[in-house]
Amino acid sequence: MQTPDRKPSSLPVLPAPLKLPFKALPAFIHNKVLLTTLNRIFANELRDGEMDFLEGKIIKIEIEDAGIEYRFTLTEGSLTAADRIRSPDVILQGTLYNYLLLASRQEDTDTLFFSRRLHMQGDTELGLYVKNFLDGMDMDSHKMSAYLESLLQKSLPVYERLFG
Repeated sequence: MQTPDRKPSSLPVLPAPLKLPFKALPAFIHNKVLLTTLNRIFANELRDGEMDFLEGKIIKIEIEDAGIEYRFTLTEGSLTAADRIRSPDVILQGTLYNYLLLASRQEDTDTLFFSRRLHMQGDTELGLYVKNFLDGMDMDSHKMSAYLESLLQKSLPVYERLFG
């Protein structure tokens, strides 16, 4: 995994006007797209019970510069949207760029957390399960996620030039 030397002050941030399309779409649409994608990517892990540690737990992902958040849980072997009434067990916070780096495997979770570019609050043990699960994924066995990873790796330089 490549870990480029990026200074926090020079990291790309989504410009405020580009938040509007994200804000214009209702949250349930964002969640539906994310959860459909995650359920496909993690189909084998869900089927094999490797994600059972999420059962009944609420994960909240905040994308700070886009002004959006996702809340989900594991219900009967599938990732589903979580209601807003119950407090999340773990909150992950970061910018769109840092999540793209993570998803494309350009930087690992340890680097992003230790450099304080991703933040975690709440149930630390659950957060570590999530982190270790992501770190331990075999990308070669995930054709869809390998395709997404490749697409993200190719689009990151464009994102950096546009918003850096």
